[in-house]
Amino acid sequence: MTEGYDLGDTAFTDPATGTVSEIRAVVHRPSRVRGKLPLIVISHGSWWACTDTDAEAWPCDRGEPFPSHRGYDYLGRALAAHGYVVVSLSADGINMTSFDYGDRARLINEHLRLWRELASGRGALARDLPALRGHVDMRRVGTVGHSRGGKGVMWQASDKHRNDVPDGVRMGAVLALAPVKFDDPEGDNSDTLVTRTPVAVVTSGCDGAVHEGGQEYLDDVVGRTTRPAYSVSLRDGNHNYFNTRWTPPAPLGEDDSTCPDRELAPAPQQNALTAYATAFFDKHLRNDAAGEAVLTGERPLPDVVSTTRVVEPVPAG
Repeated sequence: MTEGYDLGDTAFTDPATGTVSEIRAVVHRPSRVRGKLPLIVISHGSWWACTDTDAEAWPCDRGEPFPSHRGYDYLGRALAAHGYVVVSLSADGINMTSFDYGDRARLINEHLRLWRELASGRGALARDLPALRGHVDMRRVGTVGHSRGGKGVMWQASDKHRNDVPDGVRMGAVLALAPVKFDDPEGDNSDTLVTRTPVAVVTSGCDGAVHEGGQEYLDDVVGRTTRPAYSVSLRDGNHNYFNTRWTPPAPLGEDDSTCPDRELAPAPQQNALTAYATAFFDKHLRNDAAGEAVLTGERPLPDVVSTTRVVEPVPAG
């Protein structure tokens, strides 16, 4: 079942930078809600903030907010069918006005604060999502971040910034999808170093936007992480096809592939992500290891050629 909430284009002002953002999201959930369900938050990356590409201000001075957050509906519906509540948030205000990755992390935390209130049966989301009041387990929370959103979710869950996560919320799994990876200042990876939460990274061999730099997130944690870290590289996949609103023939869609003569079609690329993400979140948010062979590469992903990697944890000490 698909629902949503919209508190307005200027509902959140970042306390650190002053960036003004919308609080808007689409929600996918099981049609019948029983007990407390794990929560997954999806954060898109940098794209047009408004449907009119001549827009220069937030809120949009021309056109309407661009629905990048709806580009993962296929993933949200699939995860909801496995018993998750999936929230895909809009970050158009950030895309128009900010290059601060901390802004993306803090917007996620603001949504989590609102969901914590809903989990207790109250708050600003209760009117729009009455069936979920008291039915979300804030101790089993995962994130997916695409492109700049990928660096955003790594920032949000990092050892350095984990104390900014709202009280009562436990981050149980982080998936960085075709993520941006660079350290600022160079050589200092502390803003995105995650060693106390399971991490998965998905990259693509023909990504014309960020290439496969996201694999460096695994390099960073070798010999340091106390929780498993995984990655998969999809041969011939590109950057934009993970988001259906960025994929031709959608309005403003673009094919960024560096190997257009052999690139994956959108459907197998999205199906591979869905299978991998389901296996990852099932293992770390539901304690269900049925898909572990997907994470290790023993069970191939459907209709793609891929390379997997696993970084084993070191003992906590």
